[in-house]
Amino acid sequence: MPVPSNGGTGTSGGSLSKVEQGVVIINTTLQYSSERAAGTGMVINAASGLVLTNNHVIENSTKITATVAATGQKFQAKVVGYDVTGDVALIQLQHPSGLHQVPLGDSSKVKVGDAVTALGNAEGQSAIVPAPGHITGVNRTITASDQGGSVQSETLHGMLQTDAGIVSGDSGGPLVNASGQVIGMDTAGNDVRFPNQQAAAGFAIPVNTALSVATQIAAGHASSTITIGYPPFIGIYVGQGTSSDPQQQASAQQNNGFGGFGGNNGFGGNGSAGNGQGQSCYSNDSNLPVPSTIAPVSSGTLVIGTICSSPAAAAGVTAGSVITSVNGQAVGAPASLHTQIAKYRPGDTVSLTWVTPSGQHKTASVTFTPGPPQ
Repeated sequence: MPVPSNGGTGTSGGSLSKVEQGVVIINTTLQYSSERAAGTGMVINAASGLVLTNNHVIENSTKITATVAATGQKFQAKVVGYDVTGDVALIQLQHPSGLHQVPLGDSSKVKVGDAVTALGNAEGQSAIVPAPGHITGVNRTITASDQGGSVQSETLHGMLQTDAGIVSGDSGGPLVNASGQVIGMDTAGNDVRFPNQQAAAGFAIPVNTALSVATQIAAGHASSTITIGYPPFIGIYVGQGTSSDPQQQASAQQNNGFGGFGGNNGFGGNGSAGNGQGQSCYSNDSNLPVPSTIAPVSSGTLVIGTICSSPAAAAGVTAGSVITSVNGQAVGAPASLHTQIAKYRPGDTVSLTWVTPSGQHKTASVTFTPGPPQ
C-alpha cells in the first residue's frame, strides 16, 4: 500500500474543487461509550483506498464509515495504523472505487503570510465547508484538548498556525495553499493553549510530517509511537488513579468517573445499558456502578465491569475482581495493566490471574481480540 510523497501529484495549478474530490466525511461509532463522532479525511492513495486523518478522529471507534463529499459514495473503513503522540492515523476504505487523491504540496515551503483555505466537515454537519485565511506562524508547539477522548490533551510540535476558522469536525481535513495543494492537515481549533495568543487560531500538522507517519504505517513499521492495525482487547472497564491499591482505585472511580478498559482508555458515554445494580456484563459504560464488593487483595487493577461477549467475560472475570498478573508479570495500578496488554497483539493468548470479590484466586487463558484504536 504505497503512500505518495509530498508534491507527487497535483503540483501544477490545482484548485479547491480538485482537493474536494479527495475529501471524505468520517463518522465513527464508539459502541463501548455510547457515543458517535465525526471528522474529515483525505484520500492519499485512490487505488488502495488509503485515507489520512487525525488519530483523535478515530480513537475508541468500533465502526468507521467514510463518505466522499463530492459524490456521496459511502465506504466502510478499517484502521491501518495510528500514531497517538503525533495525532496521525491511516484508514483504508473497503472495496474502493471511483476515488480521487488530493493534490499534495510541500509544507517545507510554507511561509507566514501565505494564503490558505481550511476544508472540513465543520461542526459535523456532513458538508465540507471552506474557511479562508493565512498562515500566521510555522513550527509552533501547542497543547490541544480533546473532549471525551482517551487523550485528554496532547502536545504537538512543528505545527502550522493559521487564522482560517478551523472548528470541531474539521480535524483530518486539508489545509490548502493558493495553488490548490494540500500543505497541512487540520488538527486543532481555538481550544488550544498557546502562549500570548491574542486571537482565535487554527493549527495543522504539516503534510510532510503526516505523510512520513502514514508511509511508516502503510509499510507496517510499528514503533514506540506507531501502532499497526488494531490494539489487543480484553474487554474490561477498570478503576482510576495511580495507586496499586484497588480500594483507592474505587475511590478515584467514584470521584472522577470512568477510567477505561483493558486495551483502551477513557470513556464518557450517555447511553442506557447499566442499571446501577451491578450487572454481570455491560455493553457500554452508561450508569456503570462502582462494585460494592471488591476482592480482598492489596495490589492489582480493579475491574469495574466486563463488556459482554469479551474475552474477559468469557473467562469469568466479574465486577469487583482484581487482576494481579498477566503471563506471570505482576499488575498494580491500571496503567501497569495497560502497559502489560500493550505488549501483545490481537490473537495472542496470555495467562490472566485475578482475585474474585469472594477472595478466590483464579487463572485462565485469555485470547485478545481486536479492540478500538486508542
